[in-house]
Amino acid sequence: MPLGFYIIMAAQFFSALADNALLIVAIALLRDMAAPSEYEPLLKLFFTLSYVGLAAFVGAFADSMPKWRVMLISNTIKIGGCLMLFLGTHPLFAYAIIGLGAAAYSPAKYGILTEYLPHRLLVLANGWIEGLTVAAIIIGTMMGGAMIDNDIGDALMALSLPFADTPFEAAVLVIGTLYLIAAAFNAYIPDTGVDHKPLKSNPLYLIHDFNHCLRLLWRDKLGQISLAVTTLFWGAGATLQFIVIKWAEHSLGMSLSQASMLQGVVALGVAAGSVLAARYISLRRAVRVIPLGIAMGVGVIAMVGITEAWMAMALMVLVGGLAGFFVVPMNALLQHRGHILMGAGHSIAVQNFNENLSILVMTGTYALLLMAGLSIDIVIVLFGLFVAGTMLAIKRRHEANQREFDDVALLDEHSTH
Repeated sequence: MPLGFYIIMAAQFFSALADNALLIVAIALLRDMAAPSEYEPLLKLFFTLSYVGLAAFVGAFADSMPKWRVMLISNTIKIGGCLMLFLGTHPLFAYAIIGLGAAAYSPAKYGILTEYLPHRLLVLANGWIEGLTVAAIIIGTMMGGAMIDNDIGDALMALSLPFADTPFEAAVLVIGTLYLIAAAFNAYIPDTGVDHKPLKSNPLYLIHDFNHCLRLLWRDKLGQISLAVTTLFWGAGATLQFIVIKWAEHSLGMSLSQASMLQGVVALGVAAGSVLAARYISLRRAVRVIPLGIAMGVGVIAMVGITEAWMAMALMVLVGGLAGFFVVPMNALLQHRGHILMGAGHSIAVQNFNENLSILVMTGTYALLLMAGLSIDIVIVLFGLFVAGTMLAIKRRHEANQREFDDVALLDEHSTH
């Protein structure tokens, strides 16, 4: 890989590290405010609102200028959201601003891969990007969990950080520094030299163009399968973050700080699965990993009844490994089809719209189930059955598509674009 790829990875790592550390700190802030428990999954809902509401615009924005500049602008918005939280804004609203920055950041960070690398390297590149992102999730959740620990909080206060009068403010200040480091790397990402489309000033045109791209990707035989898989994965993954915290507190007697460590164990499995997929799965073989999504749903159901921490950790590594192994090839296939059909930024915006709409629906449903008083064990069983059943339906749809025409055979392993 060229040097620029590693700069892209570094920028993504520090930005994702800050996002995930801030989520745990925001949850702790909500608890400190004695907010209702259903507000916690609403953090993710507020974060993803911009992905859905601005999907028609962020793709065009990402394709209108060099991707490094888009990433720098977007990361600056995240810094603004972090500052709002530092100044005392309600965590839901501050995290929504960070979501606005993330919505604009995502089409650029993934879109630049298709501009910078030949498509035969996309699975490998995605494996490293996802593996590093998951490493950021592991370290970020653990960092967030550590910073809300009383002893670590006291140690942060002992550093006499400027303007930080409470442990929470000190934690947010540290996380803001991570965003600044990401911004520094953004500034050194190379220009790919790809021609950019001027941003249209008419919002109705952008909405019409986005709808056209949305239909185009869902009608494509390989695009619809990969889009369905990644849409389900990200909605399920976001919901699983909160399920694991609730389950760890209920079944394992863990605190929020300890439960955040268990989240990191899931992410460790995802990282391992991502690296293995990058090593062994080619673009043409991407669709063969779909059954692993069914296995992941079954694995989640196995959480019910586990009361020992070591068994929980082993299961979380397994679930994460299955998830990482099947989502990385499907993500690469989706990027490849989207780049061919409509351009990198537009494609990622369509992907983000679907995936984050899934996050909105699934985390919102989880919040409603909590409000209805359902036990966490019942929620886990319903969640696992939904994931396994949906993946089975996607598998059967792909098999039906292949009986009509073998689109997979058209994927050239060796050519470049």
